[in-house]
Amino acid sequence: MPDQTYQKEPGALRADARHNRERILEAAREAYAAQGTDVPLTAIARRAGVGVATLYRRFPTRTALVAEAFAEQLSLCAGVLDEALADPDPWHGFCAVIEKVCVMQAVDRGFTAAFLAQFPDGGTDYERVWSRTEEGLAELVRRAKAHGGLRADFAPSDLPLLLLANAGVAAEPREVAVAASRRLAAYLLHALRAEGARPLPPPAPLDLRSVHAERR
Repeated sequence: MPDQTYQKEPGALRADARHNRERILEAAREAYAAQGTDVPLTAIARRAGVGVATLYRRFPTRTALVAEAFAEQLSLCAGVLDEALADPDPWHGFCAVIEKVCVMQAVDRGFTAAFLAQFPDGGTDYERVWSRTEEGLAELVRRAKAHGGLRADFAPSDLPLLLLANAGVAAEPREVAVAASRRLAAYLLHALRAEGARPLPPPAPLDLRSVHAERR
C-alpha cells in the first residue's frame, strides 16, 4: 500500500519550528542591540528559551544568525538609499537619507549594530549588500557635491560620525528620541550645506566597518 504520510514541501518548517526560529531572532536582536554582536550563541539560546541544539539547527554559525537577525534593517537601509539615488535632486536625496537613517537609529536601538556590524566569517549576502551600500553612498555624495548642495569637504568618515552623534538620543524614550533625532539631523544638515560653509578640522579616522567595534 502506498505511503499516505503527508510530505511537507521542501524547506517548509512546522509551526513550532517557525515559532522557535522567530524567538531566536528576536532574542538575538535584543542581545545585539544591548551588547554588540559578540554575544555567545548559548546566551541567545537562553534568552530565547530554546536549547542550544535547536539554535544550531536553525543557525549553524554566529555569522548566519547575525546576518538573518539584521536582514530587515539592512534591506530598509538599501531601500532608503535606492530612493535617494532615484531623486532628481541629489541634495534632497542626500538629506532624505540622513533624516530617515537617523530616525531609524532612534526608533530601533539595534540599528547601529545592524548598520555597522562586522561579520566575523564574512558572508556573501552581507558583503554584497555592503558593497552596494558603500558604492551607492559614494555616488550620492558625489552627486550632491556636484549639484552644489553638499559642502565640498564632506568626507566618507563623516557619515559614521553623524551616526555616532545621533546614537546618543536612542537611549531616550521612543517619542523623545525621534523628536531629538529629527532636530539633530536638521542641525547637521544645515552645517553640511555648501552655501556659507567654513573650513572644518581634518576628518576623523572613522569608517562604517570599524565604528561599531570601537564604540563597544
